[in-house]
This record gives sequence, C-alpha cells and structure tokens, in this order.
Amino acid sequence: MGIEGVGVRVARKEDKRFITGAGRYVDDMVVPGMKHAAFVRSPHAHAQIKKIDVRRAQAMPGVIGVLTGKELKADGIGNLICGWMIHSKDGSPMKMGAWSPLAVDKVRYVGDAVVVVVAETKGQARDAAEAVEITYKELKAVVEATKALEKGAPQIHAEAENNLIFDWEIGDAKATDAAIKAAAHVTRMKIVNNRLVPNAMEPRAALGHYDKAEDHYTCWTTSQNPHVARLVMSAFYNVAPENKLRVIAPDVGGGFGSKIYIYPEEIVCLWASKKTGVPVKWVADRTESFLSDAHGRDHVSTVEMAFDKNNRITGLKVDTIANLGAYMSLFSSCVPTYLYATLLSGQYDIPAIHANVRTVYTNTAPVDAYRGAGRPEATYLLERTMEAAARELGVSPAELRRKNFITSFPHQTPVIMNYDAGDYGASLDAAMKASDYAGFAKRKAAAAKKGLLRGIGMSCYIEACGIAPSAAVGSLGAGVGLWESAEVRVNAVGTIEVLTGSHSHGQGHETTFAQLVNQRFGVPIDSVSIVHGDTDKVQMGMGTYGSRSGAVGMSAISKALDKVEAKAKKIAAHLLEADEGDIVIENGALKVAGTDKTVPWFQVALAAYTAHNLPAGMEPGLKETAFYDPSNFTFPAGCYICEVEIEPETGTTEIVQFVAADDFGNIINPMIVEGQVHGGIAQGIGQALLEGAHYDASGQLLTASYMDYTMPRAGDLPSFKVSTSNTPCPGNPLGIKGCGEAGAIGSPPAVINAITDAIGIADIAMPASPPTVWAAIRAAKH
Repeated sequence: MGIEGVGVRVARKEDKRFITGAGRYVDDMVVPGMKHAAFVRSPHAHAQIKKIDVRRAQAMPGVIGVLTGKELKADGIGNLICGWMIHSKDGSPMKMGAWSPLAVDKVRYVGDAVVVVVAETKGQARDAAEAVEITYKELKAVVEATKALEKGAPQIHAEAENNLIFDWEIGDAKATDAAIKAAAHVTRMKIVNNRLVPNAMEPRAALGHYDKAEDHYTCWTTSQNPHVARLVMSAFYNVAPENKLRVIAPDVGGGFGSKIYIYPEEIVCLWASKKTGVPVKWVADRTESFLSDAHGRDHVSTVEMAFDKNNRITGLKVDTIANLGAYMSLFSSCVPTYLYATLLSGQYDIPAIHANVRTVYTNTAPVDAYRGAGRPEATYLLERTMEAAARELGVSPAELRRKNFITSFPHQTPVIMNYDAGDYGASLDAAMKASDYAGFAKRKAAAAKKGLLRGIGMSCYIEACGIAPSAAVGSLGAGVGLWESAEVRVNAVGTIEVLTGSHSHGQGHETTFAQLVNQRFGVPIDSVSIVHGDTDKVQMGMGTYGSRSGAVGMSAISKALDKVEAKAKKIAAHLLEADEGDIVIENGALKVAGTDKTVPWFQVALAAYTAHNLPAGMEPGLKETAFYDPSNFTFPAGCYICEVEIEPETGTTEIVQFVAADDFGNIINPMIVEGQVHGGIAQGIGQALLEGAHYDASGQLLTASYMDYTMPRAGDLPSFKVSTSNTPCPGNPLGIKGCGEAGAIGSPPAVINAITDAIGIADIAMPASPPTVWAAIRAAKH
C-alpha cells in the first residue's frame, strides 16, 4: 500500500484500452436509427450567397433532409459568440461580427458551412452534398492581418470598420518610451509567429440525438469542456434548455485547445436531429479539420528592448497585430491580450512594459487558443529579442538572461501578473550542465571540419497556468468562472469514485487523480474510478485547458478528500472509542496513533452506510463535494537549450541535442510529466522547423492535407534530455504548477536561436524549412 501515491512513476491505467483499440470515441457511438451528416462548405474565401437550390440533393437516394441557414434562423438558433469581452483603449467594446452556424447571406472563409445534408449513410450524405447548387457572387478576399487594416481592404464584417476588432493596450506607455529614449542600447526586431493547425489524432465529431418522447437532447462531442458546451448551447445558441440537454465527451483523442470551443457542427447536428426526427452524426475528414478547426498563433509584432549601460533591461515596448480569422471564436479575444501581453515580462525584472495589440478579421479560418495560447507567442518574442540583444551587446546569452532574472518573490510585474515563487537560475544551471554548454565551441569546430554549421540556442520561458481567480478574470471580461469542482464518493465496500469537472483527453487523469486518492487513504489505485466528461453524471465543471487539471482540478479533489477524511476519522474514532484527534490513516486503515487499535478502510465505509453505529447526529454515507477557485495563476518556468547542425548545401537542419529543465512545483507522476514535456517539445519543434498554414491571395488554404502541412515525425526529433527542479506553488494545497503546455512554449525560440546562431544571421522565419534555411545561408554569404 502507498507505493502508487504522489511522486511515483505509475504506468497509466487508461493506456490498456487505448493501445488495445478499446477506447470509445464519438465515432464509435451508435444510436438506434442514427443517420449521417455532410456539410456543404464554401469554396470561396469571401462571397455573397445569391441562391441555394437543394432540390436535386433532396431527391437523391437515402437523403432524409437538406437544411439551410435560413431554416436554422427561422427556428431561432443563435449566432456563435466570443465569451471574453475586450474593450479597446478608447473604451469601446470589441466589434463582434455575426457568425451563423450555417451561413445565410455571406461566406467569409473557405470551409464556412452553408448547408447540411442528412442521409442514411455517410457516402449518400456526401454525394447529396455535392448535388447542392449554390450561386455565389465572389468578393475580394484578404488573408494577412496587416493588409486587412490597409485602406481599401475588403470589409469582412459591417460591424468592424477597417476589419479592426479592437485596439487594446496594457502597461505604461509614457514610462516605457522614456526608458527607450534614455537607453544605452535598444534592440529592435520584427517578430512573426506563424499560423498553425492543431491536428489532434482524433478529428472533431458530433452526434446529436433529440428524443421526442422525453423532449430531451443528447450531444456526444469531442470536447475538452462538456459543461461549458452545454451552457453555451443552451444559454446563447438556443439549441435546448440546459435541463433538457446532456453533453457527453467520451474518450477524446487529443485537443491542444482546438476542442475547447463550440463549433457550428455540434449546434447543427442537434438542431438537425430535431428537424429530421433521427439522430444525426458527423465526423470530420482530415481536410475538413484543416479547413474548419480553429487555427493557432498568427501574430506580427515589432519590439523594442532597452538596456542601461550595465546591460540591465529598462523597458520593453511591443506592438502586435493578431489575426483572428473570419469570425471571433469562443476564447479568441483573450489569447492575444490577457494570455499574451501579461507574460511579456518573462523571467526578467523589467521596470517598464507597454504593449499595444490590434486584432483583425481576415478571410481565413477562425484563430483561437492552441497549446500554450498566447504564452508561446510572448515567449517567442521575448526570447528571440533577448538572443538578438546578447549578440548585439557582445555578451553571453546565458549571462545576459541571468543578469536580468527576477530573484525575489513574490514579484509584481508591470503587466498584471504577480509571480509567487521560482528559481530561474536553478533551471538555467541545470540546462547548461546537461547540455555541456561550456563545451559547445569544441563541438562547433568538429562540425565545421565535416562541412556542417553548428549552432546553440536557449530559451528561458515562464507561463501562467490555471487561469484565475474567477472574480479577477470576470473583471477583465471573462464570460465564465474558472473554478473547478469535484465529488468523492466512497462506496459501502470502500472503493472510491471521483467525479471531476476536469476532462482528460490524453493527460492521464485516470492515473494521477487516483494516485492522489491512494496517497490520502492508502486504497489501491485500481479501487479508484475517475468519472468525467458527462454532464448528467458530473456536477458543473469548467473542463481542461491552460494546464489547469492539476493545479485547479486536483485541488478541488483535495478539498473534497479533506471532507471525506474528516468524516471518516470521526467514524473511526467512534468505532475505536478514541479521540478524533488521535486518528491517523496508514496503509489503507484508520488507527489510533501509537497503538495497535485499527479499523480497515472498507469497514469505516461500511459503517457509514449501514449506519448501525455512528456518532450521534451524524448523517449516513461517505460522499463529499468541493469547489475550488484558485487565488492566483501558477507559474511554471524553465530553460531549454537546443543544438543544431545544418547541411549548408541543402539547408537541412538536424537537432542534435535538446535539453529541457523545468520547474513544475510538486509532481504527482514524473513519467506522465515527462510525456507531457516530450509532446510539447515535439509540437514546438514542429512549429519552428516544419509546420505552417499558408493561404494564397484569394483565400485558398494551400496546406489542407498532410501532403502539404508537414507534421514532425520520429526521425525529426532527438532523444530529449529532461529534468525538473521544484519550487512548490504556494497558491494551491498541492503545490503543483501545471506542465501540459511548457514544451510548446519554450522550444520554438530555442530552435530558432540555434539556427540563427549556426548561420550567423539576426532572424529567420518559422518554419525554418530546408529551402528557407538554404536561402538564408546564401543571403548571409553576400
């Protein structure tokens, strides 16, 4: 007993069903009478819908219904919303253009849903979708945010003049300008953060079922937060009353942020089920995912970093233009604002910071949070600028960072965040030692003898996880709370069910959450069941995103365990005729400290339910609920060092070493943490070297399949060296910080810093593909 608890490398319980093909995803769900949906999507990036003729499609074999946006609107289905209100610096609210689940008068990006066809089979639905005749009047499109702001650019939404959604700022402009004016040195850069497509293993899917007899709706969906989906679909989209809508997110094959939002397809499948009288299922194909899943990143920024004569940073000025695509997705507005600009201090003590952010509509897929959500963009900007500054100042990149580290905590930054704890020097030292940073010059010389260019780059990142507290984010415009819930049910035989509002889509909750229970009560983790993802089973919860499952979700569980423990000790004290304060829990039993008087855990549970012998006035049962609203973000941080070799004749880059030194506070399961870091680094390297969504000038997505959008493979990645240090988080009962996004945040600048170091240039665009690197090498020679 006890060996499966906190800090132990326990193999994931859930992996047995995943690796044997026994996982149950939305595509595995079958409901009696179920039919299939196919969407007719716009082939144009910007066009007026002049006419829709569905007659030929309706007459095709197996077709049950062909439905349009006008019918949807006639039934009162609402427009999709953005759930975080941002005001421009002049006080005006953001300009949210209408986004109908099925377009009515106008389409605004390639992939915009216009018509849905419901048929007996998926093939019949697709055939009929091709028979729908839509007459468009094509309009001029714009895909780049900077061009969308130019005079004469196509107007995408009437509500947003010049396509500007909001013009927002944070920090002290006057103090920052003064610091730059008085600086001994100013590093200036233009930073572009390339657009990405999330690409979870499981594509998005939805199954809507309206039960006429019960007047009840059920939606199976690939969601990271089913309760929020139910709330939004009932309160804003008028699909169904909340008490008549059940949302189930079964096994979900990865999310990375792309499955936080409510998309048109869930809404339409539920509505279409009531309209046609049959359950309606839709599963995206991969090209549909490329076209219609929310994309990530896509920032263009200019930055000025000021230094005094001692190389201390005195000011940071940032101007960012963020592309939000054709519509405002659910959390899109907070990504380039409160999740981005508030992290621009990084690990550094910067007295004056000012950031201005303009968000823009373009004729591209909507952009929202993707693994890291704003934090990777901030880290990339800051760490590329720090590396450039070190080269301009002629000092060690490591020592310039060390000189500017925050060393005293808590630390209030000029951009809202109050860092509670950290030791940035420890991570820097660990990474430099693991990478043999001091021996790099020798390795570079050896590579040169082989005709290879070798470079080294580092990145010191910080992120804010477990976004909180609810009152604070509410004052900043958030439409929902950011607490989490838990219910712990001890059954009569001593087994335990934990019902959590957090949702697992690859993070290993069924293991780590059970380890927490094992640590507390000594019951085997196989006796602990973790229940999530079903709004009819689990009380209201906020879901999983922003590395919040541990710091927020497990803290709620910990609070519920506190209550269970207190009641169990009262029962044990009564059974053992002892003082409650003397009861301790050890090895799956409750005992009187310092004696051999003991009662097994299962016997306490049984006593709670038989209720034959309980303390006077105690209610039967052993079940407790808790809600946890964190008092602050948590702040994981670390240092990543990447070493590359480049073949100058081909531009091919090989990562020969990658070291990650992270501080995640207390760790529940080191093996799962390492897996999260590995996955994040792989995605970050993908962004730096391989991945990028590209549209042509007319708005056609040129990278709409794996033939054109390059995902990292095993051969593209080295064996990572990962390690952790620990400054416990003081803001939650478990001292944990969150680890799910760190790898994707810290790795892109480390890779690009290494490449630019190898070539001897100031900057290179992501993805630094072989043609891009080859061209940069040629340009550097001239």
